Amino acid sequence: MLKEDHSTQGSEDEDVLEVSLTGQALLENPLLNKGSVFPEDERREFHLLGLLPPHVAELEVQEQRTYENYLRKDNDLERYIFLASLQDRNEVLFYRLLLQHVREMSPIIYTPVVGLACQNYSHIYRRPRGLYVSYPYRDEIDTLLQNVPHKDVRVIVVTDGERILGLGDLGVGGMGIPVGKLALYTLCAGIHPATTLPVVLDVGTDNRALLADPLYLGWHHRRVRGADYDTFVDRFVQAVKRRFPSALLQWEDFAKGNARRLLDRYQQQLCSFNDDIQGTGAVTLAGLLAAIKITKATLRKQRVVILGAGSAATGIAEQIVAAMQSEGSSLEQARRAIWLIDSHGLVHSGRDDLETEKVPYAQPQERITNWPLSPAQKIGLQEVVEQVHPTVLIGTAAQAGVFTEQIIREMARHVERPIIFPLSNPTSKSEAVPADLIEWTEGRALIATGSPFADVIYHGQAISIGQCNNMFIFPGVGLGVLASHAQRVTIDMFVAAAHALSECSPALKDARASLYPAVEDVREVSRCVAIAVGLAAQHAGVARPTSREELERRVTALMWVPHYPRLKYKADV
Repeated sequence: MLKEDHSTQGSEDEDVLEVSLTGQALLENPLLNKGSVFPEDERREFHLLGLLPPHVAELEVQEQRTYENYLRKDNDLERYIFLASLQDRNEVLFYRLLLQHVREMSPIIYTPVVGLACQNYSHIYRRPRGLYVSYPYRDEIDTLLQNVPHKDVRVIVVTDGERILGLGDLGVGGMGIPVGKLALYTLCAGIHPATTLPVVLDVGTDNRALLADPLYLGWHHRRVRGADYDTFVDRFVQAVKRRFPSALLQWEDFAKGNARRLLDRYQQQLCSFNDDIQGTGAVTLAGLLAAIKITKATLRKQRVVILGAGSAATGIAEQIVAAMQSEGSSLEQARRAIWLIDSHGLVHSGRDDLETEKVPYAQPQERITNWPLSPAQKIGLQEVVEQVHPTVLIGTAAQAGVFTEQIIREMARHVERPIIFPLSNPTSKSEAVPADLIEWTEGRALIATGSPFADVIYHGQAISIGQCNNMFIFPGVGLGVLASHAQRVTIDMFVAAAHALSECSPALKDARASLYPAVEDVREVSRCVAIAVGLAAQHAGVARPTSREELERRVTALMWVPHYPRLKYKADV
């Protein structure tokens, strides 16, 4: 169909694609379609005369027309549908529009609106995108992978739809997550869209509403679990290793019972990572590092309380511990600085109900011997804050408003600049509202949130609220992996990504500014992250050494800029 070296498409310089498609088939290919921008000579060469309005438009005019249509949509779900449809018919225009309106549109194509889209997936479905690996076809996964339309797959994002954001089991509707994540890989880091593959592992769903919905597009069956589930996932992984041995595989939105377990099982078998665990950990660490620089303290001196002890929380804890060790703390010292609180209270060694991933962060029982215990022996957030006097409070529990005024004021009584990150999303799940946190701390809090919030006006001054958004980390990590040809992804690569992102914090120059960069700068941020990740991969021995200059050249060469190349007809390409 086409012949293109994606690694060379890093600029808008004149480049030529050899294409065998003509007529309507060409117009229906989203990677090749130019719509009204097709020039006169290409319209003749590819038999498009009469299939398009006669006026040849400039790309800027095409963008303007498309944006006007976007603005006519009166709710976020309709905006999501519009952008998804645009992506399905013209990917260059889709990414050009996103780059022009990244702040406005990134929350539409991903969090928080993608959650709503996943909930309604079977009702708003237009066209297929990605690969649906359904359990009934478990013996034919190699065949399914052979059916992928683009053969040079370099980045795969896969989910089983069981834990979509804070919304639970959405079955095949979870496909919206890999699609959205890979759109961000392209938008933020320039990974060519033809080299990406979204995948949903459809193992059924335990969502009764979906099973009862005649419009539900997934396998109408209760979710497969246990050994059958593990065998199915393993068949998928082994098929990926055979078909795309050099691809980076990102695990996304698996339930806590599977997320860490699958990561541990496969991270040494192929180049893979879990963004919910490692990406969230790194982007949170980056904000924390920036905040600590503002307070002129050190990471190893922090007392960190994390509400919620799922995959995101343990991933954050893991990254903080690794960074503390790099500052000279022992492993035990670093872990003892982390206070995890799950649905049963403080995670400590006296409990016999702890999942494996929580055990390393269980506080020794002797540290809490003199604490006044509640009648049920459950040590909650209020008591932990009163006893620990945390310098850092992080929320990943998806419990709206759980960071109460009483808790925040108690924290602020003992800390000059409390660092507070209510990270749960969508917005309705946020542990606190930034305006309240600013008020309850007399403007002293350093805040980052999981969902976007407007600036807070306090005593006549605007305080910017940074979004702790994984889009600042995982696209750059992927770009760094591809540029360095890394064979594996290590924790040191994520710590390097966090340090690189922290150096981009506007708050380092203005204490009222955001802890995170403006989303408009995400491409340059991703480039910095990618270089740091590539160097860390070389240092860790999972990538061949090169000069920094060579690594930077590779990173730049991989960053595709959406533009229309010159098309040249060639039969049977």
